[in-house]
Amino acid sequence: MLSTPEVAARPDLVRGIRRWDFVALIVNITIGAGILGLPAKIYALVGDYSLVAYGVSAAIVALIILCFAEVSSRFSGAGGPYLYAREAFGRLVGFEVGWLLWVSRLASFAALCNLFVEYAAYFWPAVGRGAGRAAFMSGLIASLLLLNLVGVRTASLVNNLFTVSKLLVLVAFTAVGLFFVDWHAFSFAVRPTYPSFSGAVLLLIFTFSGFDVAAIPAGEIQQPQRNVPFALFTAIGTVAVLFLLVQVVCIGTLPGLATAERPLAAATAQFMGPAAAAGVAAAAMLTALGTLNALMLTGPRLLFALAEQGQIPAVFGALHPRFRTPYVALFVSAALKLVLAISGTFLYALTLSTIIRLTYFALTCAALPVLRSRYPSRPAPFRVWGGGVVAVVCVGLCLWLLGSSKGTEARDVAVAALAGLGLYFLFNYRKPLAAR
Repeated sequence: MLSTPEVAARPDLVRGIRRWDFVALIVNITIGAGILGLPAKIYALVGDYSLVAYGVSAAIVALIILCFAEVSSRFSGAGGPYLYAREAFGRLVGFEVGWLLWVSRLASFAALCNLFVEYAAYFWPAVGRGAGRAAFMSGLIASLLLLNLVGVRTASLVNNLFTVSKLLVLVAFTAVGLFFVDWHAFSFAVRPTYPSFSGAVLLLIFTFSGFDVAAIPAGEIQQPQRNVPFALFTAIGTVAVLFLLVQVVCIGTLPGLATAERPLAAATAQFMGPAAAAGVAAAAMLTALGTLNALMLTGPRLLFALAEQGQIPAVFGALHPRFRTPYVALFVSAALKLVLAISGTFLYALTLSTIIRLTYFALTCAALPVLRSRYPSRPAPFRVWGGGVVAVVCVGLCLWLLGSSKGTEARDVAVAALAGLGLYFLFNYRKPLAAR
């Protein structure tokens, strides 16, 4: 695979992804497990204006996706945003992006692991706190590690089964719940403060994320100039409407939404009773489990990509002699996921992940005009109209949202970035300049 920008007419790339294939891909990746816990957190911040926050977040993400689609269409190598930043801004920036991308996967896993435990506590309260919580998380992570260790094909098949469940639970929840909504419960009389609203949008970026994976195969899409914009806006529009309807049902059926630990299950209990709520909680656990499995599958591959490029010790690129999976990267990632999951909370880990994502989102958007300028004779297979302006707007929006982050999470992201910087110089300072 190549890791440098490529010409538009790549003869070895098969454009086998059709318009609706790409729509389905983005919808599938974007609908993660974050929507199972965020309705309560966002409502606690901005009340009924959470509906507006969803719309603003979807619009921001749609613009960022366009930048990802153009930049990613130039590449076919493994690494995603790591490769984009490396080509546009050099090895050091590329390494930092790859490092932070991996850390963001750790934080995402920790956030959803805490969410999974919250829903599991619906059936078994002992796992929601103390030693029971730690033991339950340990068993969960060990099981996912084993599943992904024995082979990527097995893990991907299991993930496909989980994917169907998350769509079914959200569609069923909204389809039934809308009949029970109390429309008098909505009021937009009291406007939220600026910090609260920007903080809500910041958190919702996590819910709409996943497109950084979906945009990567843009160079293999049929008629990308026509189908990519259509698929992007159709998928994000579909997901945004579904998320809005989930929020409407939660607001209109659950008076105590702001303090609900399991908002979808609690809302279902209000309009269909405890038995149905138990079903939703079980489906929510299955949905979260599917996303956790996907993160366990993809996250260690970032360490593998860094090792392939010679920017971290080669041991992280080692493959298991029997299963041919990157077992060292898997074990190291799983251990750190466990530590972060046990020590943090859903909201903390989610915010940490979102701040990191916004950082490499901004760098990928900034790479668009850089790569256009550097390779004017090799246009991208997919090209954004007014791409330079779109990129500048996206970078500004990312900086705005980063300014809304809390000091604790921003500090921890800065510490992670500095740790990555130290590792870069530790692993690379002895290498000849030509090998860096």
